[in-house]
Amino acid sequence: MNALVGKHIVLGLSGGVACYKSAELTRLLVKAGATVQVVMTEAAEQFITPVTMQALSGRPVYTSQWDAREANNMPHINLSREADAILIAPCSADFAARLVQGRADELLSLLCLARPVDRVPLLVAPAMNREMWAHPATRRNLAQLAQDGAAVLGVGNGDQACGETGDGRMLEPAEILEDLAAFFAPKLLAGQRVLITAGPTFEAMDPVRGITNLSSGKMGFAIARAAREAGAEVTLVAGPVHLPTPRGVRRIDVRSAQNMLEAVEGQVPGATVFIATAAVADWRPASSAEHKIKKDGSGQVPALAFVENPDILATVARSERARSGSLYCVGFAAESENLLEHASAKRARKGVPLLVGNIGPATFGQDDNALLLVDAQGHQELPRAPKAELGRQLVAEIARRLGVAAAP
Repeated sequence: MNALVGKHIVLGLSGGVACYKSAELTRLLVKAGATVQVVMTEAAEQFITPVTMQALSGRPVYTSQWDAREANNMPHINLSREADAILIAPCSADFAARLVQGRADELLSLLCLARPVDRVPLLVAPAMNREMWAHPATRRNLAQLAQDGAAVLGVGNGDQACGETGDGRMLEPAEILEDLAAFFAPKLLAGQRVLITAGPTFEAMDPVRGITNLSSGKMGFAIARAAREAGAEVTLVAGPVHLPTPRGVRRIDVRSAQNMLEAVEGQVPGATVFIATAAVADWRPASSAEHKIKKDGSGQVPALAFVENPDILATVARSERARSGSLYCVGFAAESENLLEHASAKRARKGVPLLVGNIGPATFGQDDNALLLVDAQGHQELPRAPKAELGRQLVAEIARRLGVAAAP
């Protein structure tokens, strides 16, 4: 389940042009199943109206400590006690300084100070000009905030409203959502180092053509995101896909099966879990033409010879670390029929403890999937669901099996 479902988030807006992103962030939080209570500083009201934030959150916005809607006239107490987390987005340089100093002369900083620190976490998403971001005072303040227990999210790099370019932009709403979901997710894979392959491979015939498949990489990327949420250190080896890298995941882009094998062999010595979701081409042209193969008008087709590609999963599964149990291997099988039969045979052939099967034509390019988990004890179905959710379910299943394997 999405870690944000049922969470109550107090979203604080301090003064900055990035307040426009807070509107989209509110929409995404609500869509993810959270409830959002917006609290704005007087400066934030110069950039976006409380009416907009109320419309998107479905709740009245608080802007003053003296709000008479609270029966006890203590919104700083009531709002902080109801929250599962307080998120300041945007957090200006000035507001970060206020938090460090323990200032309490307006509602937002007051409720941050009054929150029960043992059960209501504080997260801040900084937003400011690049020079303000780099200033030693800002660096000290953010370091102190982290030392005081706040989770300080990163910043983006790019064009700024002032016309300059550099670090200091507030993260995009989707990035903050990912970080918040990861913050709440159970750390089932804490301490694990997970290596994942995803997407198709491309086997060149000439400089402009090649053999590939319809894999979008979405399932592998969803698993990478879920593993990172679960506390793992994640490296993602990706074939040619057009997907954004999940937050906190290290990505290595490759093209061919041979490229992917080389990347995997370079990374697998440090991994504790290997998940091979990539749809690797079984064969490649024996040679690639130096120039584009052209029609000559004769009607003759080019003669292509093929050689078998390396079996990346089997290669890793045969390694000493995999055979000793210090590297847990998970394979994927994309089939078109007889899924259980083919997946079971592939698991035995590859020599892996867990094989995950799916019907390729029903899932390639789609946002949902259905999985079949096959291990030595039998098989288990994960019914059709969004790939993001299936990624979390699969990570939980892997964590459970790792726990069983580690038990005395």
